Amino acid sequence: MTGSPRSSGRALYRAEQVRELDRRTIAAGIAGFALMQRAAAAAWQELRTAWPEARSLSVLCGGGNNGGDGHVLAALAAAEGWVVQRVALKPVEDLSGDARLAADMASAAGVGLETWRPGLALEGEVMVDALLGTGLSGEVRGAFREAIAAINASDRPVLAIDIPSGVHADTGAELGVAVRASRTITFIGDKLGLHTGRAPALAGRVVFRDLTAPGSDAPATVTVDMTPAAWLLHRDMIAAALPPRPRDAHKGNSGHALVLGGAPGFGGAALLAAEHAARLGAGKVSLATAPAHVTACLVRRPEVMVHGVRGAGDLGELPARADVLVVGPGLGQGSWGQAVLQAALEAGRPLVVDADGLNLLANRFTGLWRDDWLLTPHPGEAGRLLGTSAADVEVDRPAAAAELQRRYGGTVILKGAGSLVAGPSGLAACPYGNPGMASGGMGDALSGILGALLALGLSLETAARVGVMVHALAADMAAAAGGERGLLAGDLASCARILVNPTMGE
Repeated sequence: MTGSPRSSGRALYRAEQVRELDRRTIAAGIAGFALMQRAAAAAWQELRTAWPEARSLSVLCGGGNNGGDGHVLAALAAAEGWVVQRVALKPVEDLSGDARLAADMASAAGVGLETWRPGLALEGEVMVDALLGTGLSGEVRGAFREAIAAINASDRPVLAIDIPSGVHADTGAELGVAVRASRTITFIGDKLGLHTGRAPALAGRVVFRDLTAPGSDAPATVTVDMTPAAWLLHRDMIAAALPPRPRDAHKGNSGHALVLGGAPGFGGAALLAAEHAARLGAGKVSLATAPAHVTACLVRRPEVMVHGVRGAGDLGELPARADVLVVGPGLGQGSWGQAVLQAALEAGRPLVVDADGLNLLANRFTGLWRDDWLLTPHPGEAGRLLGTSAADVEVDRPAAAAELQRRYGGTVILKGAGSLVAGPSGLAACPYGNPGMASGGMGDALSGILGALLALGLSLETAARVGVMVHALAADMAAAAGGERGLLAGDLASCARILVNPTMGE
């Protein structure tokens, strides 16, 4: 992927890449045990900041460097007078290298050590998960599974070190069972798997520390020839992509978006898309929908130019006059929807394809590839497009998103927790959004947002990245005002408008 960290967000890496970064950091002059001490110190600082009233903790340590971080943290806590319960899942005599040094350091500091056994009472006010690091790829079993269950059953706050044990560092999948952390502090390189799939529900707040000394240029040195697996998007990119309008702007400068959807009985989805396109600043928004919906659409949103369409023949020159077409919301898979999609595909305009537009691509209009469309599947639609299941998509969301883009072209947004954008220059992850978005119409709102951004002149990939952030952040703003439960897609429009006006978004 091209782009500076400022323009592309924070770099995300796969586990193998992070291990290489760790090796390079040590080769650059930071001893392995010193790096472990820095990691433990950063975790200890995060713990104290997050839970300032606590005075006791239980630290569960596995083998390897992840367990070593836990042993050092236990020593730091004991040195400040905390009551520390240190629990080993791997006998100290079986440890080697820096992990053994860390365990010996904790013992020398007077920290007791218990061996894990089923039924062991975890006594700390805070749990520290230092069980399994980023090397895990198979299902969690045995004593580690028991310990994870005990952490989750404790109903206490949990700090996960590097990654919640049981989460796949590359995909975000839960490997049978995983720690439910309140916070996760991760080191050296941020992990792609922390930001998509099950991980957003399991990692809590994710904090990244590169562990270099203040003023060091080591991050630039060790990553200079390494291409990140993805980029973590940041809200600052919205203002960078959407500067204030010039004082002499007129509607012709801001593009014309046409929404095609709303088969008989399904008018609401298409209207939601059209309304969000208007709120995002498209100069003109047209809606081609079944005639039965025209009156309701005009009453709800008179600014949208609504056209009753009985079939593709009624579209006339509408697609040719638009700069971008949004097709799919409420489209249906019957003859009306098929005819409208066919007309959209033949119009020679950039497309946003969602909902039944995607289902028709999977079932009726197969084998198409374009470089000028933006596809927005949820996992179920992605599975149909790939000839697999939603469950299979969720096992490895980054791979599914990349394969969709390879197979269909253009830019693909794989929606869900930690939405992924796959474009010609790589993968990006959106860290925003909330569970309130699990309601009808949210995808239609996103389609309209994307259509407006394309009408405004953004490239497909930039529109996709900015659009998923605006959509998710608007949902976060709306939820902050009234709560997640009961959040409606229509609640996002006014919040999205604030976000795309740089002087209003903070």
